[in-house]
Amino acid sequence: MKKVLVVIDMQNDFIDGALGSSDCLLTVKPVIREIMNEEYDFIALTRDHHQENYLDTLEGKNLPVRHCIDKTYGYNIRQDIMDAVIASKKEYKIFDKKSFGSFSLVGELESFKDTIEEITIVGLCTDICVVSNALMLRSMLNNTPIYYVEDATAGVSKESKQAALITMNACQIYKKGK
Repeated sequence: MKKVLVVIDMQNDFIDGALGSSDCLLTVKPVIREIMNEEYDFIALTRDHHQENYLDTLEGKNLPVRHCIDKTYGYNIRQDIMDAVIASKKEYKIFDKKSFGSFSLVGELESFKDTIEEITIVGLCTDICVVSNALMLRSMLNNTPIYYVEDATAGVSKESKQAALITMNACQIYKKGK
């Protein structure tokens, strides 16, 4: 059985770029700690992925900050995160996503659901992309235990992060560890 670590959007623009914050920066070490944790067999990473016309999209009109534009520095997963993934020598795959949730991530994990023991989710932002992917995974893998690591996530605000954690707990996605 596999234990899967899902790393959501640990990209430069979300950490210290266009949408970065001190709270997001504080997640880097805990995310690396989880990546290096020997219990995981497979790491799935998502990347928020937008095009030059981002500001013309529905999301761009509601969040008018250019971020994670294809082939820019901000689009890339932070280097120390990728270095940890490679150093872990675990199997991994990166999923680009055009919206908050990733159908390709969910489809990939659903395709080998009988071999998944549990899923743990970390990353950014708790109140948007983390909760979206967690709920999608819960819907498709309804009998698979799913966890989040609280110090390895950050939200747009502390209040919206707490609201997302409450939502995940209500949907049987639980805090892992202490």
